[in-house]
Amino acid sequence: MNHQELLLKAIRKELLGTSLNDEIARVLNISYDAAHRRVSGKSKFSIEETVTLANHFNISLDSLFSNKENVIIQKTIEIKSLKDMLNYFKNSALNIAELTNSPDAVLYYSAKDIPLFYFMEGTLMSKFKAYVWLLMLNQDQKKERFENFVIDESFMEHMQKLKKVYENIKVIEIWNDTTINSSIQQISYYYEAGLLSFKTAVALYEDLKRILDVVKNKSNRLDSNYSLYYNELILLNNNMLIKCEKKLTMFIPYTLLGYFITHHNESCENVHQFFNMQIISSKLLNMAGTRDQNQFFNSATRKIDYYKEKLNNQVDLQF
Repeated sequence: MNHQELLLKAIRKELLGTSLNDEIARVLNISYDAAHRRVSGKSKFSIEETVTLANHFNISLDSLFSNKENVIIQKTIEIKSLKDMLNYFKNSALNIAELTNSPDAVLYYSAKDIPLFYFMEGTLMSKFKAYVWLLMLNQDQKKERFENFVIDESFMEHMQKLKKVYENIKVIEIWNDTTINSSIQQISYYYEAGLLSFKTAVALYEDLKRILDVVKNKSNRLDSNYSLYYNELILLNNNMLIKCEKKLTMFIPYTLLGYFITHHNESCENVHQFFNMQIISSKLLNMAGTRDQNQFFNSATRKIDYYKEKLNNQVDLQF
């Protein structure tokens, strides 16, 4: 059976008494005759048509066309400018919203770094993260001072949309003691590089502490769809997995913001099992006692305060 026949067979399984020709014509916006030629094998689906049909009927191309050693992947857009970043957040919000439109959808996040969704609030830290991402993803980006960095309102609008999508689904995050490290060190690095003022660096550390308070408050809501796990044993990797009734979708980081995306069933199932293994060996902070929860968040706060004090000492030495 060739690839086109495999795809048509999978589509037939999704149809309930509807004409296959009619559905193909409707989804691809082509004539009935053109659809009939494709269904009968007289014409071939284009790559674009194949992807359109797979997305519409929620069919994994990996399961149809690849073997165990080969996985079909998509990837997020490459970021070289603020415009690219704006489109990245816009597309991410649309993609995640589409994948989580089922009431049973669950998003798993292995938080090597603080999940980017916490930097979508239009705060000083949101602007700083955009500044850092752009400098690190585009070597030609002018290294201006952060205080002179400007982003327009449409950028924040799409960041807010992505944040809203994340807040409206069931989320399981796994953190450890190093999850906040990169954000702390980025502030320190750009201050020492002369690209941040002392006042701004201190304000950013305070905003980082505010984000920790947001996470702590979320984990304390009784009616929350949010679960926070603390894992002491495994190095986390920023992998993300979305599980819904019909399929699993995995996001594998390959650059700072870039992700490979796959629906490959076996790979996604393996990652789902691995997430469950991590959860078993982790502590659910939502259900932990006050002492255990405070130990985790107080430790992170002390780490931020240490770097704030380090800034103060550097200023004192200058005088």
